[in-house]
Amino acid sequence: MALFSTIQLAFAFGILGNGVSFLVYLSPLPTFYRIYRRKSTEGFQSIPYSVSLFSAMLYLYYAYLKDNEILLITINSFGTGIELIYLTIFMIYATKEAKIFATKLLIIFNVVTFGAIVVLTYIFAKNNELRISIVGWICAVFSVSVFAAPLSIMRRVIQTKSVEFMPFPLSFFLTICAVMWFFYGLLKKDMYIATPNILGFSFGIAQMILYAIYRNRKQQVLPDLSLIDLKEIAIDIKAVVVEIIQENGDDENKNKNKQEEVDEKKDDNNKQEVALTTSNV
Repeated sequence: MALFSTIQLAFAFGILGNGVSFLVYLSPLPTFYRIYRRKSTEGFQSIPYSVSLFSAMLYLYYAYLKDNEILLITINSFGTGIELIYLTIFMIYATKEAKIFATKLLIIFNVVTFGAIVVLTYIFAKNNELRISIVGWICAVFSVSVFAAPLSIMRRVIQTKSVEFMPFPLSFFLTICAVMWFFYGLLKKDMYIATPNILGFSFGIAQMILYAIYRNRKQQVLPDLSLIDLKEIAIDIKAVVVEIIQENGDDENKNKNKQEEVDEKKDDNNKQEVALTTSNV
């Protein structure tokens, strides 16, 4: 006789998934506190938070279509709210270009695309099962996008050899979260939840490996100077030195010419005095 039924195990992993997902949603708090304190978004991007908001909204719609998915509703309701707060803070302190880009993302994903999904599935999907299947596949695709969104940050980590813009808590909790929701989907025989979390686990492991490799590097990475850049700098310095020497040389010549004029005047005066003396004699 089994100690726990499949339903009980699924509920347990769902509770654990809620708890870890809650920590995942809270893990960017240090990042946004830094943005608030420095009044600047620095090198941080809005893409992960925009995609995460869209994914949370999609899973809310998916949970609404299904029965007995209270665990999906609770965590994705919280996720929708916290991502909106993050994006609001980002929009306050971002540059004009970053604000425009973030606004475009929100309009494209969370207004146009999400609205189109809701409207089209209700118009063209005649029964609820087909509707669940369509929305489930869309949720799976964008769940992978949530896990893959930090790939741009991973590329930056490799280029700069710095983990300054890839917080370790986020990578760690994303990995644990993927494990919890994978078993939840597996036990409930919901492939739309289980499948994307396999890739989520893989992406999380990759991020933690990068963090382990570059965590001891300097946080502020200075740009490398090529030999051509150094040569150009040397030429500029040489030109400045030559210009200074020429200016000093011109000043010395001017002073020398003035001194010669003074000496010539003195000689003329002496000659005049000698001539006067001779005439007097």
